[in-house]
Amino acid sequence: MVAVIPMAATIFISCGNKLHSTDTVVDRETPVQVVDSIYATKTENGRQVFRMTAGRMEKYKMSDTLSYEDFSGGFFVYGYNEDGLLETEIISEKARHTTLEEDEKWSAFGNVVIKNMLKGETIETDTLYWDHKEQKIWTLCYVRLTSPQGFMQGFGMESDEMARNAELLRPFNSYGIVDSTKVEYMDTANFIGPLR
Repeated sequence: MVAVIPMAATIFISCGNKLHSTDTVVDRETPVQVVDSIYATKTENGRQVFRMTAGRMEKYKMSDTLSYEDFSGGFFVYGYNEDGLLETEIISEKARHTTLEEDEKWSAFGNVVIKNMLKGETIETDTLYWDHKEQKIWTLCYVRLTSPQGFMQGFGMESDEMARNAELLRPFNSYGIVDSTKVEYMDTANFIGPLR
């Protein structure tokens, strides 16, 4: 009986007025879903079209029709052509996918690098937008484009989503390369064996 009384007193004393309330949770500032080391792929008729990886994804729901996902920890997108070859690679530090009813938009931020492996072109910028419905990418920021044909820089760029036909909107201080020995560009990402 003596041992039970101190134990009961300890329970009542320790559960006294030490419970604290938490701060108010704001729904719009709290993610409804968090995923680490995310990997996703899109296929059409059994053929891989796009592949995406990111270090972390946080989904926020603003209303019944508006939501967005923030991707951090590095964002990587790979696009494959009709023959299944890796054609396009997009890398950035962060990205955001916004969905408003049936409309969806992607944005990539921070050291964005777009490579077209088949053409040997590399595009560098700070921010890139992708409209899934229109199937095009664009930016209004400073852009550097390097290719086997030369170097271009300017402000603003538009292209199809595979970066096959990138066009600088306001180019400046660009130059071309004229090489009489002309070495054909070799696609090292899809190279399997000898060319001949």
